[in-house]
Amino acid sequence: MSRLPALFVSHGAPTLVIEDSPARSFLAGLGRQLGRPEAVVVLSAHWGTARPMVGTAPALETIHDFYGFPEALYRVRYPAAGDPALAREVAGLLEGAGLDPARGLDHGAWAPLLLMYPEADIPVVPVSIQPERDATHHYRLGEALRPLRDRNILVLASGAASHNLGAYRQQRPDDPVPAWLAAFTGWLAASIAAGDTASLLDFERTAPGAAMNHPTTEHVLPLFAALGAGTPGVPGRQLYAGVEHGVIAMDAYGFD
Repeated sequence: MSRLPALFVSHGAPTLVIEDSPARSFLAGLGRQLGRPEAVVVLSAHWGTARPMVGTAPALETIHDFYGFPEALYRVRYPAAGDPALAREVAGLLEGAGLDPARGLDHGAWAPLLLMYPEADIPVVPVSIQPERDATHHYRLGEALRPLRDRNILVLASGAASHNLGAYRQQRPDDPVPAWLAAFTGWLAASIAAGDTASLLDFERTAPGAAMNHPTTEHVLPLFAALGAGTPGVPGRQLYAGVEHGVIAMDAYGFD
């Protein structure tokens, strides 16, 4: 059996799951394209902790960690089961990791999963990111998770290729895609295709417009976990590229 790639997906706004868009269509077809994993280990930009934490709940709550959106979103449920045994194994792979017996799935996790695997019949184990740590830390975290891929377990990292909410609030419907966004996402795609891990891990200095695209880094950090979970020496592949609402880059990558 060929291994599933480690994935980085941009989850966009919560309305992704109820509004038609090219990115929604991409994610809705991605699960069929990949096939069915035995389990999913998901790292979301919306679960940040000081040290790695792993959710061990046998049934995962759907967390609606947003406000001011259409009422239909608050009725969405993704009733996936957890996998406490796998969760404890994952924690054992991550240095200094702790266990959280109550953590459910925030929208960074359940939004892409709802589109990819809508039946919610695959066990899911949530893993936190560390917003105060750097890209290299998250790359090492991904490296630790890499052996899971040999068992048909999907490592899914969910964040955003570009995440500037201030720019989003100022964007008008007829505004073009900003040059700073195009420069950053173009650099990201080229660096991943070239397998330039050193530049990627130093993105805050090497990437054009890094601070504008990511005023805070929590939404890009999952990318480096997916990068680390890929096979060393094998460049990643861009699976999707697109911009929604003028400034929300929805790019996705696979790391074989």
